[in-house]
Amino acid sequence: MNRGNYVFSDVMAYLPRRSFDRCVAQYEGERYAKNLSCRDQFLAMAFGQLAYRESLRDVVSCLSSHDRKRYHLGFRARVTRSTLADANEKRDWRIYRDLAQVLIEQAQKLYIDEPDIASDIKASCYAIDSTSIHLCLSLFPWAPYVTASANVQEMECQWYWTLTIAA
Repeated sequence: MNRGNYVFSDVMAYLPRRSFDRCVAQYEGERYAKNLSCRDQFLAMAFGQLAYRESLRDVVSCLSSHDRKRYHLGFRARVTRSTLADANEKRDWRIYRDLAQVLIEQAQKLYIDEPDIASDIKASCYAIDSTSIHLCLSLFPWAPYVTASANVQEMECQWYWTLTIAA
């Protein structure tokens, strides 16, 4: 039944707030933050991922089109492209790695009675960052993206790849 909440805010309500705050405090994520909190940064990036946005500009333009709903979506501050880009560049990535580990542990507990799903969760690594990585394509023919680069989004933990950066 509809309670008047937006789907995005309902999904983000499952985010373990205390664990997230603990990760932020551990790596001092809010140390130099003036405009955009770690939580707002995470919400913006999650919104972009769930809405299939292709760039920061696309994420911000989509969020700004819902400016009146921003508070009800869970955002406390207005998100701009330059602020989001600065936050992505300067914030410690380990905050989100640790949060991902907490979420993976929660998923494992939920599916403990279903061994097929639980083993898939244990065996998979989830890439938070899907930026283009320049690879030596002669060594990695499985990763064609453009003639000069390749894109890696998800990889099994059981495989350890030695990535050689193309010069």
